[in-house]
Amino acid sequence: MNALKESVESVWEDRQLLNDNVIRDAIFEVIRLLDLGELRVAEKPAEDWIVNEWVKKAVILYFPLREMSVMEAGIFEFYDKIPLKKGFKELGVRVVPQAVARYGSYLSPGVIMMPSYVNIGAWVGRGSMIDTWATVGSCAQIGNQVHLSGGVGIGGVLEPVQASPVIIEDGCFIGSRCIVVEGVRVGREAVLGANVVLTKSTRIIDVSQESAPEYRGYIPERSVVIPGTITKSFPAGDYQVACALIIGKRKESTDLKTSLNDALRDYDLQT
Repeated sequence: MNALKESVESVWEDRQLLNDNVIRDAIFEVIRLLDLGELRVAEKPAEDWIVNEWVKKAVILYFPLREMSVMEAGIFEFYDKIPLKKGFKELGVRVVPQAVARYGSYLSPGVIMMPSYVNIGAWVGRGSMIDTWATVGSCAQIGNQVHLSGGVGIGGVLEPVQASPVIIEDGCFIGSRCIVVEGVRVGREAVLGANVVLTKSTRIIDVSQESAPEYRGYIPERSVVIPGTITKSFPAGDYQVACALIIGKRKESTDLKTSLNDALRDYDLQT
């Protein structure tokens, strides 16, 4: 890995090295390892997540090394630089027709892809469901036993290379039409109600406590979150802007495979 990292860092500083076959092979090897799940853009070896910026650099450098080409899947035709991912049977991954994963993404055994999309550099954990029209952006990290409901948009990130990818930790339930972008991290077993939008600047307010603590860019573990609004003053007057409200914690009595309806029913809310 050190040799691969050195090769990537060297060509990042001097793009003329893209003509060097040794350098090119190193970049191709990084993408191959990403595709196999043996290398990740972000990982959590201990308490904190770390981002492997050099791996993101390799993904960016992979694009100029690829030529546009026609790819066919049955009656469907694609024209792109990045090949489609293959070998789903061997991976133990269920892929429903119209689902697409790009080469360089990793899908763990037990993943189910309804008609959806997973971009290069992304990592999806065991037993996770990517529901209809959900998208997992470049380099996003999706944990084990996560449910991304219909129409969920998980943002991707390549540049700037120091930017963190979106991270959805193990056991989360992400409700229909949620949007999570700009490197937001959703803590283990959290539940997001339908239409929650999380950006790096979104105010996340814990209204289950009298002090109403606020977070930005992070949803604490086991939080149950719904969309909300908060008043903000502008030159033209006071208006409501979007925020996210933590209304409580996922109850221990709630099964980890609960539906969104069950989780919100604990707080007398409907989806």
